[in-house]
Amino acid sequence: MTPRTAAVLGAGVMGAGIAHACVTAGWPTALYDADPAARDRGLARVRELLDGGVARGKLGAEAAAAAAVLLRSASSIREACRGADFAIEAVVEDPDVKREVLAQASDWAAPEALLATNTSALPVGALAADLPRPGRLVGLHFFNPVPVMRLVEIVVHDAVDAGTLAEARAVVADLGKEAIVVRDTPGFASSRLGIVLGLEAIRMLEQGVASAADIDQAMVLGYNHPMGPLRLTDLVGLDVRLRVADVLHRELGGEQYRAPDLLRRMVSEGQLGRKSGIGFYHWDD
Repeated sequence: MTPRTAAVLGAGVMGAGIAHACVTAGWPTALYDADPAARDRGLARVRELLDGGVARGKLGAEAAAAAAVLLRSASSIREACRGADFAIEAVVEDPDVKREVLAQASDWAAPEALLATNTSALPVGALAADLPRPGRLVGLHFFNPVPVMRLVEIVVHDAVDAGTLAEARAVVADLGKEAIVVRDTPGFASSRLGIVLGLEAIRMLEQGVASAADIDQAMVLGYNHPMGPLRLTDLVGLDVRLRVADVLHRELGGEQYRAPDLLRRMVSEGQLGRKSGIGFYHWDD
């Protein structure tokens, strides 16, 4: 593995998880967020993940300490990306915000840097279109929680060549993940499948078919899923689920992608899942 210098742009749950993967791979990594408080929380989250790895015996104390030293805070995209040969954005699922972040990353990262978006549903080719080197942008869709989820979707659009794809595969492997390659279509593979299950579970709850816990147990015990779709939605964030559903419904049509009224109401009331303390479940941590 060739050590890389990484910039992670967006310090929320996903950004912190990706930064953790980078430093544990031995990469000097800058973590940026436009909100200084969010950036501080992200840095603290990475350190918590390192400490948790030591406590669970997944990471040696010396390795955790070495990884922590590789992490730094950046107060601007310019500071984060200067000299970086790998930059990934993990900001809000808004195409205009992502385009602006990626444009700045392209300006300040190394000329041949691999750029990536962690979008779970937006067309990657459209995000790449205005970049000076559109073929250097790929989708790298990580999954929450990043430290334990093995999958990364590599999303390729028409401008991506075989060399860039090979480099993206190498990045995923160096981060200790497994890749699947999908064409740049709305929702890719995982979001397109996962959102249908999640929205149907919400509709079942809305219709009084069963409790949230029992709907989840149906998938855990009946289909051997590691967790049920409602608990997973709480972890992902109800607001994130809603944005993805709206994108897919707009792009693909079909009632299976229409967000239930219950989901819209909960988001409007600030019941976003684990990050707000309440969603389909109550969260104390």
